[in-house]
Amino acid sequence: MDIQKLWSNIKQILINTPYFFAKKGHMTNKISFITEESNKMKQDKFKKMITSGEQMEEKRKNIEKELLEEELDLDQEELDKMNEDKLDSDEEELNKLIGKKYTRNEIEQLFLLAEIETKAEIEEKEKNLAYDEDANQNSKKSEESTEYEESHESEEPTESEESQESSESTEYEESQESSESTKYEESSESTEYEESQESSESTKYEESSESTESEESQESSESTESEEDIPYMDKVDSYQRKTGLTDAVQTGIGQLDGIPVALAVMDFEFIGGSMGSVVGEKITRLIQYATRKSLPLIICCASGGARMQEGSFSLMQMGKISSTLLNFQFHENLFLVSLLTSPTTGGVTASFGMLGDIIIGEPDATIAFAGKRVIEEVMKIEVPEGVQEAEYLLEKGSLDSIVPRNLFKGVLSELLAFHGIKSNRGGV
Repeated sequence: MDIQKLWSNIKQILINTPYFFAKKGHMTNKISFITEESNKMKQDKFKKMITSGEQMEEKRKNIEKELLEEELDLDQEELDKMNEDKLDSDEEELNKLIGKKYTRNEIEQLFLLAEIETKAEIEEKEKNLAYDEDANQNSKKSEESTEYEESHESEEPTESEESQESSESTEYEESQESSESTKYEESSESTEYEESQESSESTKYEESSESTESEESQESSESTESEEDIPYMDKVDSYQRKTGLTDAVQTGIGQLDGIPVALAVMDFEFIGGSMGSVVGEKITRLIQYATRKSLPLIICCASGGARMQEGSFSLMQMGKISSTLLNFQFHENLFLVSLLTSPTTGGVTASFGMLGDIIIGEPDATIAFAGKRVIEEVMKIEVPEGVQEAEYLLEKGSLDSIVPRNLFKGVLSELLAFHGIKSNRGGV
């Protein structure tokens, strides 16, 4: 018991000593340090959470970008597939056309005709719209005029108009009385007046005829000026739409009474049947094809000559066609017939028009190199009438025959048979 009391006393003494209190303060400091560390740890964790959230946001954005890029890639692939399908369908259409044994030129002409038709439809729609607008404007004007007339008709005559009518009636009566007394004088004056009227009418007629002639000349000069102002490519495009042709010549292969022939036909409605680069190239290729296949060649000419808008390029076609005809006629000994219709002039006459083995003209056809007006202006001489007609050229030996158009087929088939060209029917 004494030992226990002693130990309790020692314990109280130790508790009450300053060392114990110092150790206690150290413990409190240690506790505050621990709390500070825990707070720092919490802050660090919070910061890490924020940074991790930002990183997650960036990752999310990157994923969205990747998804968008994948979608775009898919859209591009779909577009590529669609284009490939379209190309395949176009190729199938072309193959179908080729399967129908169309030539490349015929396919080009078909596409060009389709474009021309669409352009014509658009122009018709525009014209219809313009016509509708004009009709609406005219209807509005007619309505306004009718309203104006109705308003004037509804107005009653004024007092001034009544007085005017009464004064006019009195004046008319007085003039009647005076006219009865002076009839003889007026009859003599009327004869003189009629004579003066006749002379004035004759002078007016002469003046009006002169004015109409001047107006016609002015209109013709204005039309020529407007045509000259149009660019060449626009002119070609307008003539393609008007005529439905690609250029001034059509070429092809056919049969004449069973005899296979190569044929070229010029059209004067397409820029006067003028010969440009396209015309020269088409005729040259036809001659080359006829040479390879040993076919007779018929060229029907209707032309104003070389196309001046193409300059030296159009003049070069004369030599190109003539050189290919040299091989066709002399080296291969093949048959060429030239049909000269009205008019055949210029570079066409100076080249393949006059190079045929047989040259046939139409009755009264104008066949020349330069026109009458040009010769008279340049040479300062008068060109006699009928010098540039087919009958005169037949007399001078430039033509072999003059044949009307309705007899062309029979004459040509007889000529081909006479020259030993066999038909596909087994006969000559």
